[in-house]
Amino acid sequence: MVQLFHTTSENCSRIITENYSTSFSSAIRMLHKDLRTPIFNIYGFVRFADEIVDTFHDYDKAALLEQFKKETYDAIQRGISLNPALNSFQRTVNEYNIDLKLVDAFFHSMEMDLSKQVYDCEGYKEYIYGSAEVVGLMCLYVFCEGEKSLYNKLEFSAKALGAAFQKVNFLRDIKADYNGLSRIYFPGCDFANFSESEKKAIEQDIQNDFEAAYEGIKMLPLKARFGVYVAYKYYLSLFKKIKKLEPERVLDTRIRIPNYLKAMIVLRAGVKNQLRLI
Repeated sequence: MVQLFHTTSENCSRIITENYSTSFSSAIRMLHKDLRTPIFNIYGFVRFADEIVDTFHDYDKAALLEQFKKETYDAIQRGISLNPALNSFQRTVNEYNIDLKLVDAFFHSMEMDLSKQVYDCEGYKEYIYGSAEVVGLMCLYVFCEGEKSLYNKLEFSAKALGAAFQKVNFLRDIKADYNGLSRIYFPGCDFANFSESEKKAIEQDIQNDFEAAYEGIKMLPLKARFGVYVAYKYYLSLFKKIKKLEPERVLDTRIRIPNYLKAMIVLRAGVKNQLRLI
């Protein structure tokens, strides 16, 4: 009957994803059914860790994160955990032999969020790698299903896609990060006087990431390609909306993609997929 416990844990990770991100959860549903559960498992794990450092302000966040980190490694080693999010995550880590160095880097970036508020170029790259690029690489382990040569071929693009998503999130959430958490992720930016030139430099960097990511998406296995492409298009649409805003509007507004546009993205992506144009 232990399988019932595992299934229940994985259902919890799916619910976490659905509650925290309608965009990601809908894109995950576009993956082949074999891939959906492990990707939900990864997202549920990273979402809970991120939640500790971003929202648990009335609690000892450092202690909670350290406990979560310890329980994560214990779960991976034991092959089970009574924490449903960690139990489902360890199943994915162990099934797909995900390199624990990726988990290490992820926790390092979460720990940076506990104290670091202004980032230089080196710290920014370090944070992006641990908070976003490694998540793309964890997912790539699932998508490649053990084909190490394919993983190596797509590694750069997977990192670029994770970075693009994270940087778009930073642009979208400047108001919450800067005013609410006093964080400035983009190095050299003065959000008290956010300029058009600063915004354009950030956007060019993100555009480069999107372009590198798309080259890899085209080479993904068919089971993964459509779902990843839909997520890519969601974020690219969000990015294009942000690009049209003046710097002061970016600081004052949290941009969203309306549901009707998400539906159009899926429809158009489906047509391209059927015509083998991805």
